[in-house]
Amino acid sequence: MTLVTTITVITVSFILTALIGTAIIPLLRRLKFGQSIREEGPAAHKKKAGTPTMGGLIFLSSIIITMLVLSYIYEEVLTTQTIVLMIVLAGFGVIGFLDDFIIVVMKRNLGLTSIQKLIGQIVIAVLAYFLLRMGPFETTVLIPFTNITIDLGIIYVAFLIFWLVGFSNAVNLSDGLDGLVAGTSTVAFAAFGVYGLIYEQHDIAMFAFVVAGAMLGFLLFNMKPAKVFMGDTGSLALGGVLAMLSILVKQELLLLVIGIVYVIETLSVMIQVTSFKLTGKRVFKMSPIHHHFELSGWSEWKIVIVFWGIAFLASILPILWEVM
Repeated sequence: MTLVTTITVITVSFILTALIGTAIIPLLRRLKFGQSIREEGPAAHKKKAGTPTMGGLIFLSSIIITMLVLSYIYEEVLTTQTIVLMIVLAGFGVIGFLDDFIIVVMKRNLGLTSIQKLIGQIVIAVLAYFLLRMGPFETTVLIPFTNITIDLGIIYVAFLIFWLVGFSNAVNLSDGLDGLVAGTSTVAFAAFGVYGLIYEQHDIAMFAFVVAGAMLGFLLFNMKPAKVFMGDTGSLALGGVLAMLSILVKQELLLLVIGIVYVIETLSVMIQVTSFKLTGKRVFKMSPIHHHFELSGWSEWKIVIVFWGIAFLASILPILWEVM
């Protein structure tokens, strides 16, 4: 996979996402698929009420269409691994869509229950595991920045489920500011695209760069002030497929570094809930932590830029370590 091919793949995905977004956003607005804002959220967010959501449909459709088109040009595109990636992307996207649809269209504020979401995520994760086990598949996990591997054996299926469900929800928690997840995920997917190139897994690299291009295209509409939100449709899908990418390039635990923003956001929620239950006191002004910075006086744009910077450094440093 050459540099020209990489740039072409990203560009095609970017343009297609931009075109689909231009067509879909007015439709979402006409259908009044507007975002409702939590009463307990920051007051500044109330003006975002009514902004179209379910924008994940834009880049999910773009990614799948781009991959199918590329499969006619490059023989290595449609493999068992990329098919599994698209199943995870679409499957987690459907779960998110159902949740968004129930909340936005059916006006039931709770959407899918946590158990319903979890069952759906587990079913898709198990399906992905058995599809991968039909071919050669290692159940080892590499400790980042070392040559130490641990073979999990049959326990790997539990690890895979935990990884996909965990990061799916982590990205979902992080999706609270205009452009935050779109920007950080662009960097994360590009990083795993580079790892795909390093390990000569060109099918995985191509998929990762297609997603990165799609997220860049989505940023055209999602940067402040956002014209559309990705909703659970997008965030659940991105988190699940990002975790699957880390599994396929056998850099599972490195996702804790590359996805550090999502890890911090999730930890902030866990710390907040635990502290409140045990002591009745809150550690942060609001969680996830991006809301804490908002209430501390940071502008939304400043928070997003800082988090993008953290995501970029967390992605580029492991790559530099790998190639040096």
